[in-house]
Amino acid sequence: MDRDAALDRVAEIVDCVDQAAADGPTDGDDPALLPVPVREVWVYGDVALGLDPLDRLDVYVTKDLLMRGDADRAADFEERFGVAGVGKTVDADWAAAYPEHLRANDGGHAAPERCLAAHLVDDDEPIHLEVCNASFTDNVTQRLKGAMAREAYGEILDPRGVCLWADGRRDDDAMAKLRGGELAFPTLPGALEMLGLDESTATEAADAMRARRAERTGRTVRGDVV
Repeated sequence: MDRDAALDRVAEIVDCVDQAAADGPTDGDDPALLPVPVREVWVYGDVALGLDPLDRLDVYVTKDLLMRGDADRAADFEERFGVAGVGKTVDADWAAAYPEHLRANDGGHAAPERCLAAHLVDDDEPIHLEVCNASFTDNVTQRLKGAMAREAYGEILDPRGVCLWADGRRDDDAMAKLRGGELAFPTLPGALEMLGLDESTATEAADAMRARRAERTGRTVRGDVV
């Protein structure tokens, strides 16, 4: 993926999130622009390093709980689309307006992370979307602890991230620095060492993370709860 094109796609994602935040909660007449509220948008990994071209674009979204639910409509959506929980975990007005983006988890319940991915990213785009209820920095720490405990190094979240939107505000300066390749980050093993891993473990973990990333094709998504 050409770097400029990748950053243009990031800007479009930020635009969508920003518009949804500006419009606020739905009133029943105007459908929600997103399935769940979003609090932060980050990019991380290769795109933060200034690489060009990029094999994949990695985007991190912090989501909030759906506070204004509409559980009474859940049965109707389950009957029509075979997806349970609409109105509880994803906005019912959004689902009615964008049924083509409605996605379920393996248990058949509406999955916020999969709905967000379907809404924001096309199937064939080389983009990975991480969706979590916690901020990027908090999740980096929690994922590292869990991955180290299980020796599942491929699950570690690359800590080299840049926040582009948070709590209704864009960071245009961060985007300008991204476009100009002005941000400086350590190598992946170096970044992992800064989080407390010893040199050999950091190198092994970085190799596992790269190998797992190389296996991905098209749009991928991972949901997490901390």
